[in-house]
Amino acid sequence: MFPFGAMAKVKATLVCAGLFLCSTVLAIVEELDDTFKDTRVDDVWLVDFYAPWCGYCKKLEPVWYDVGAELKSSGSPVRVGKMDGTAYSGMSSEFGVRGYPTIKLLKGDLAYNYKGPRTKDDIIEFANRVAGPAVRALPSKQMFDHMMKRHDVLFVYFGGESPLKEKYIDMAAELIVYTYFFSASEDVLPESVTLPELPSVVVFKDGAYFTYDGKYLS
Repeated sequence: MFPFGAMAKVKATLVCAGLFLCSTVLAIVEELDDTFKDTRVDDVWLVDFYAPWCGYCKKLEPVWYDVGAELKSSGSPVRVGKMDGTAYSGMSSEFGVRGYPTIKLLKGDLAYNYKGPRTKDDIIEFANRVAGPAVRALPSKQMFDHMMKRHDVLFVYFGGESPLKEKYIDMAAELIVYTYFFSASEDVLPESVTLPELPSVVVFKDGAYFTYDGKYLS
C-alpha cells in the first residue's frame, strides 16, 4: 500500500501531465472565433468548421488533432484551427460553409474545399499540396522521372514567360485541390518526347502524352 505522501505525489504528477497534454493539444489546433477574419490573412490555415451536436464532427476530432500534430512536427507553415460554425454563423456563411464538418484551406484570398476521405494522411496530403505553390518546378531529369512514377497524370508547362503560362498558373491555382501542376525546361524530357512548339502544356498519362491547346486553359 502506498504511503499517503507518495500517493499525493503520484496524483500531482498525473495532474501536471494532463495539463501539459492539454496545453500541447491547444497549441497544435487553435480554437477560432470571430476575430479570425482579420488575423488570418498573413498565414495559411487549415480549418475544420464544426457543430457541437454533429456526430461526424465528433468522429473527426481525434483525427484533426493528429493532423495538427503532424503538420506542426514536420515544420509545415500550415496552421490548424477549428471553428464552431453554430456560434459564429456569420463567419461560416462568409466562408461558404453549408454543412458540418466542412474542411477548408485558406490561403490569401482563396478558400479551397476538402472533399476527400477524412483520414489523417489524406487531409495532410491535401494541405501540403494546396498550401504550396500552384505550379512547382521540376529542375532536373531525375525529378521529372520521379514525378512520372509517382503520379498517374502529370501536367507540365514547358517554356518561358507567356500568356499561356499566365493561364496555366490561373488554372493550377483553381484546380490544385485535385492534382499537382509542374513547370520544366525541355532538358528534362526523355528522347522519346518531342514538343511541336514552345510554350506548351503537356499531359502525361499511361505512358503517352498529348499537348493542350491554349484555348482550353482560358
